[in-house]
Amino acid sequence: MRWRLVDRIDELERDRFVAGTVSFSPDLELFQDHFPGFPVVPGVVLMESLAQIAGKLIGYSVRLGRGDWPFPILSMMQAVKFRKFVRPGEVVRLEARLLSLRDESAVVDVRAWVNGRTVAQAEQTFVFNAVPLDSPAEGDRLEQIERSELRRLWAEYPGD
Repeated sequence: MRWRLVDRIDELERDRFVAGTVSFSPDLELFQDHFPGFPVVPGVVLMESLAQIAGKLIGYSVRLGRGDWPFPILSMMQAVKFRKFVRPGEVVRLEARLLSLRDESAVVDVRAWVNGRTVAQAEQTFVFNAVPLDSPAEGDRLEQIERSELRRLWAEYPGD
């Protein structure tokens, strides 16, 4: 199973902002245990959805800015707040605003919304290329996967 936790990117502004959506199918196995009779999206899954969309903003921004793909890895979260349960089938708006971008890391403010109300928020810190790749070819392969995923999510992706 691939953990694709973003359905679509609606807006992406380099070095600034990204927004998109995700909806979690009621048929997902995780809802059998979280929680029986009252299924809700686990907070960690919401945070991962936000990290995935933030990663697209970071990757796109760095690619255009310095020419390489940084492979952002979530390393820290601060000020995490869960404000409301998210139920299966609800459309969640995911937003990420870039707070800082350095050569080796980025900090992003992330928020999830349902029906215009904030349901979760955090400040997420990402590090780049934390694990060395086996070869330049492996880096090229991963970059192609990331570009392909960005094309799948964002209809306005301008290409390479």
